Amino acid sequence: METQKRARYSKSMESPEIVEILMEDESDEELEELNELIEGSQNASPSVSSPPHSPPSPSSDEEEIEIEFRHRTGTDTAGIHDFTGLPHGIKQSAVPNISPESSPFTIFFLFFRQIFVILLRETNRYFHQYVASLDEADITAQQPDITMEEMYRFFAVIIQMGHDQRDCLKDYWSTEEQYFTPFYSNTMVRDRFFHILRFLHFENNDNPLNRDDPHYDRLWKIRNVSDTLNNKFYELYNPTEHLAVHEVIVLFKCRVIFWQYIPKKHKRFGIKIYKLCDALGYTYDMFVYIGKQRLLATQEISATHGTVLELVRRVEGLGHKLYVDSYFSSPALFDDLFGKIINCCRTVRNDRRGMPKDISSRAMKSKKGDIITRVRGNKSIVCWKDKRDVYVLTNMHTPPVEGNFCDESGHAVKPRVIEDYNAHMGYVDKSDRMVNSYGIARRTWKWTKKLFFHLTDMAILNAFLLHKACGGKMTQKGQGGSHL
Repeated sequence: METQKRARYSKSMESPEIVEILMEDESDEELEELNELIEGSQNASPSVSSPPHSPPSPSSDEEEIEIEFRHRTGTDTAGIHDFTGLPHGIKQSAVPNISPESSPFTIFFLFFRQIFVILLRETNRYFHQYVASLDEADITAQQPDITMEEMYRFFAVIIQMGHDQRDCLKDYWSTEEQYFTPFYSNTMVRDRFFHILRFLHFENNDNPLNRDDPHYDRLWKIRNVSDTLNNKFYELYNPTEHLAVHEVIVLFKCRVIFWQYIPKKHKRFGIKIYKLCDALGYTYDMFVYIGKQRLLATQEISATHGTVLELVRRVEGLGHKLYVDSYFSSPALFDDLFGKIINCCRTVRNDRRGMPKDISSRAMKSKKGDIITRVRGNKSIVCWKDKRDVYVLTNMHTPPVEGNFCDESGHAVKPRVIEDYNAHMGYVDKSDRMVNSYGIARRTWKWTKKLFFHLTDMAILNAFLLHKACGGKMTQKGQGGSHL
């Protein structure tokens, strides 16, 4: 639905009805338009009449006074929370037996111990279900059940394939001179590998969820694996002081109902994952976008607002410094996070609700190098003009001095808040680059396998960072993946 049509349609609807609109294949841009539409309808809708004896609601003038920003003064300082978290690295209380002498597989097994059990049980179950569905004439010699040792060997082969990309899976077992690598045939027979890969499964198909249920989980086929890994990510690690929230795309061009197309991304097609990462690239929390993030929205907060609150729920009260881009940002989100003892620095769009109107690009014809600052309570909004206007909302920096600042060459001088944002905002992209460096994902029609292999890549990276944090050293070029 186009923006103009959606705006006309919303005039006849209340904001709760707009929240309930289902957008099955919404992109970042569509979800943002929905958020702005909800905010606009809440502002435009008449207030509910109060009971006869209840006190009158505050007037719009009083509300404006509450959110009014002012010019910077010389006494303004940063209202930052002190960081009280533990030093980053492995949680010794959770795994006291881990030491610098621990092997990379030992660290990886901390994440995957329960996953191996799930995979072994469900893969064998799925194979038996498949055999039971065949006619007697189609049943040939039945394969024996997969053992735990075979599952370990299967993952050894899969991980090594990430370091040795070839055009076809059969090439790994080829005896031709240019392809021959004895590791694969010595580790697992080719047909047995294909058998496990074909029937690799994560949930019992005999217990499907009801699709008509309003709380139907589109991720149920892999939910157990995803939640188990995500819980291990935060149980075993203390993150750094600086954190960042952003989304990544798992490349996938086949059919799935929460498939996303985001043209501004390098990988434009696929499954979207929201992640919270620290300065080392460790994924501390994440969840898969399944097209229902509007359920995180309420009358007071938007869907993007609720997404950030969902990701930071495990770092509340410790004074972490969080960096978020303009897609999620608003002054209301800033206030919520500050109340949860989380410091914030993020870009923000000047048309967001609660932003001061006097620093918009229309109201102020700024020149290259101009810095404009507005302050309210413990937070500051900085507008810096380079090639275009950049708006940053922060409470971690002293409000910069207003004026025009250019160097001798005429280039705009970046204020400290912009430099810090650029230095710390790329943590999620850093994590994604390392995850994809030796990715084990294979071409497949099944979104569950594609997503599972990406989650495995994330677990391998986190295991490598844990091994490095506890003082372990790699002795081979392949680092964590080849050791496993």
